[in-house]
Amino acid sequence: MCAKKHEMRGDAYDPACPTRVVLDQIADKWTVLVLGALDDGPVRFNALKRRLGGISQKMLGQTLRNLERNGLVTRRAFATVPVTVEYALSPLGERLTERMNELRIWAEKHIGEMLAAQRDFDKRQAEMA
Repeated sequence: MCAKKHEMRGDAYDPACPTRVVLDQIADKWTVLVLGALDDGPVRFNALKRRLGGISQKMLGQTLRNLERNGLVTRRAFATVPVTVEYALSPLGERLTERMNELRIWAEKHIGEMLAAQRDFDKRQAEMA
């Protein structure tokens, strides 16, 4: 059963539980990469965009807003012209990022095996056709 408002634990197997929304966000590739990029400390928006490579300004902004809304990222604006904005991990975001980095490192380490499995699968499928 999903957690009531006063309880602090959810049930992701309950389709009505809001933990599913959170899982949807943290399973997103941009979330994984943004959190990893912020792991070394605060980063300005454009530097973060350059670091991620391939993310649109709109998608980065949307990802950062969602992360901030969920308490995983903090946003700090400086009164400059133009305004300078810096993003950093919150304490909650730091705890999540430890685990997300393990996932990213696992993917980087095993990509060769996964690509080989894909080739083998595709070859078997082609032979069956």
